[in-house]
Amino acid sequence: QVQLVESGGGLVQAGGSQRLSCRSSGRTFSTDGMGWFRQAPGKEREFVAAIGWRTDTTYYADSVKGRFTISRDNAKNTVYLQMNSLEPEDTAVYYCARARPGYSGSYFPAEYDYWGQGTQVTVSS
Repeated sequence: QVQLVESGGGLVQAGGSQRLSCRSSGRTFSTDGMGWFRQAPGKEREFVAAIGWRTDTTYYADSVKGRFTISRDNAKNTVYLQMNSLEPEDTAVYYCARARPGYSGSYFPAEYDYWGQGTQVTVSS
């Protein structure tokens, strides 16, 4: 069993920045692919970013490319999402998740097996 705990959400003004953290209890974290997803009210959960076990392997949704950065610190069992130039359209509950073995970098929620509880990010205009 893997527990993922997100933190760092809150209210921010448009154009501002915020960093989300997700700490994993998994013993295989250093070789796990990890991802961030988000879900806005009335919308489906959507892919935001993913990172492989190698920190130079990253993937982004087109909507956040150039504004968001995913990173990881294997010594701390933690994955981060640095969000810059935030827009009201980024308002959502953000979830981190662990990719199923062999699905590192996937864009599809079904290919992730453990999820955090989510953290709300609200961007005011």
